[in-house]
Amino acid sequence: MLHRSENIKFILSLVPGKRRFGTYRFLPIFFCIGGVMEWIMINVRIGKETFYDVYRRKQSERAYQKRITEGLTREPVAR
Repeated sequence: MLHRSENIKFILSLVPGKRRFGTYRFLPIFFCIGGVMEWIMINVRIGKETFYDVYRRKQSERAYQKRITEGLTREPVAR
């Protein structure tokens, strides 16, 4: 376990800007990772849907259920 910790310390020491920025030197890396994740969630389709397609559908379903419980809309009658 100690050997793995030393390896991680060595890898982290390779990132420049330790004296000037300290821990904040990793912010650009995480900013880029967040941007890539957002791009994937918007553009990459798994099956027929992206993450935001599912999010919008679920949000719409919750709003519809809320209107039903408030009595603003009636549930459709099955025939």
